[in-house]
Amino acid sequence: MPAITWPKYEVFALRYGTMQQRPGRDIFLVTADAHDGPMPMDYFVWLIRGNGRQYLVDTGFNAQAALARKRTFLRCPIEALQALGVKRDHVTDVIVTHMHYDHAGNIELLPRTRLHLQESEMHYSVGRHMNFTPLRHAYAVEDVTQVVRRLYQDEVVFHQGDERLAPGIELLHVGGHTMGLQAVRVHTARGWVVLASDATHYYANIDNESPFPVVHDVGAMLAGYRKLLAHAESPHHLVPGHDPLVRARYPHWGDSNGEIVALHLEPSQ
Repeated sequence: MPAITWPKYEVFALRYGTMQQRPGRDIFLVTADAHDGPMPMDYFVWLIRGNGRQYLVDTGFNAQAALARKRTFLRCPIEALQALGVKRDHVTDVIVTHMHYDHAGNIELLPRTRLHLQESEMHYSVGRHMNFTPLRHAYAVEDVTQVVRRLYQDEVVFHQGDERLAPGIELLHVGGHTMGLQAVRVHTARGWVVLASDATHYYANIDNESPFPVVHDVGAMLAGYRKLLAHAESPHHLVPGHDPLVRARYPHWGDSNGEIVALHLEPSQ
C-alpha cells in the first residue's frame, strides 16, 4: 500500500499569562534536590494552522480569573491570535484539552465555534468527584457552565478515547491530571508533534516521572507519559503545557517579543 501523505501544519504556542515563582512541592509529587526551589510557570494556548483550517487548542483564562488566583495576566489569549493574522471568527474548532480554569475560560468570546471535548471530562467536571475540594479547586463553575450552554446549542462534539479529528490531527486521551484530559498529536514539517497540555506541565515532570500534584489518577498520569512519548516523533517533539523552557527552546515568531513560538520548527536545544 502507498504511504499516507499527511498535511503539514504550522503549530504555535502563545503565552498569555505567567506565575513567576511556584514552590517545587506544588509542581512535583516527588521532588529531587534540583527541583526543591521555586520555579516560574507559563500559561499558553496553541494554534494549529493548515490544510485550510484554524484549530485553537484551549482558551486560557481572563483578567478576573488571574486576579482571583494571583496569576499575572499578560494579554487576552483570544485577542492575541491577531498577531498570527487570525480573527476570532476565523476559528471554527476549539480543542479543549480539559476544563480547568486556565484551559477553558473565554469560551464566550468564541460564539458558534465547535468545542471538542472528551466525554469523560464532562462527566468528571459535573459529577461526584467535584464534591472534593482538592479536585474541584482548578475548575471554575462559570467556565463549566459555558460549556454546558454550548452543549445545548449543539456546539460541543464529544470524543471517547483516541480519535482522528482531521487528517494529520489526532486526539489522545491521557487522563491522569483529570479524568478526561486529552493531548493533541499534529503532523508538521518536522514530523509528529504532541501538545501534551497538562498531561505533563514541565519537561521535568515526564523526565523524572514525577507527576504534577494536582492529579486525579497517579497511575494514569505515569502511563500517560509513556503514551505521549510513544506518539511523538521523538522526545524533542513533545511539548509540555506550562514550561517556560518552551519559549527558550523554540524559534520566536514575528515581532511578538518571544510571546509566540513556532513548534513546527526545530528547537534550538
